[in-house]
Amino acid sequence: MDWRGRRGSSNIEDRRRISGSGAARAGGVGGVGLIAVLLIGWFLGIDVTQLLQDQGGTSPGFSPGSATVELTAEDRAAGEFVSVVLADTEEIWAKVFRDQLGKVYRPATLVLFKDGTRSARGGASEATGPFYCPADRKIYLDTAFFTTLERRLGAKGDFAMAYVVAHEIGHHVQNELGILGEANRIRQEVSPSESNAKSVQVELQADCLSGIWAREAAQSLGVVEKGDLEEAVNAARQIGDDTLQRNAGQRPMPHTFTHGTSEQRSHWFMIGLNSGQMADCDTFAADRL
Repeated sequence: MDWRGRRGSSNIEDRRRISGSGAARAGGVGGVGLIAVLLIGWFLGIDVTQLLQDQGGTSPGFSPGSATVELTAEDRAAGEFVSVVLADTEEIWAKVFRDQLGKVYRPATLVLFKDGTRSARGGASEATGPFYCPADRKIYLDTAFFTTLERRLGAKGDFAMAYVVAHEIGHHVQNELGILGEANRIRQEVSPSESNAKSVQVELQADCLSGIWAREAAQSLGVVEKGDLEEAVNAARQIGDDTLQRNAGQRPMPHTFTHGTSEQRSHWFMIGLNSGQMADCDTFAADRL
């Protein structure tokens, strides 16, 4: 992806220099055990900081201001990269909202942090993975996740990382359109298995919306390089519920899926990529996901 030296977003809230004193850490969980715990948390969509605490970690209080963190060159580069990708999503979704919906797109804020911080929905840590909080319209991201994405999950490349940001922005798009709020309301009124099924629809739509972003990044912005789209598709496949469960040493259990299978995630990304139309991303009306 052509990103170096390009315009970044002003909607970045960088908290990485301030480390929360109570940010949950791995404690006694190490190596494969830690990765297994994190993977389980990611595919179930839950915060596993309590599991880490039980293994000897510190209490997840997420009290900011306790320590100052020095950013590495890698940290700074990751921050610049995320800022550029966010700026691209802002330009693309402003265009798509205008052309397809006749609406004005209101950008999200992206919070960068290290170890732990607070969000409107509670604590954010490396254990929660990247997420979008509709209450404060912010995305929370510890860029250490990019290392896990490449080294542990097998999703290499800068466009794979950009896909992660674009997917979370997809949730912001859903929130702007009232889709996310309605889906979450329904999830609170149905059985756990039905709630999981609704979550899968939400996540696959975000994948489809990220496909629209990728199409516009290639056609309108011209920043997509050879192999980039394959990186995004591979990332979508590597973080499918079935693949994550297998990698965590579990037998895939469809009734627990909250994000969709590898096949479903890559399939809906490709729908958005090939179509470019938001109307084609209606996973809630699809006969088959």
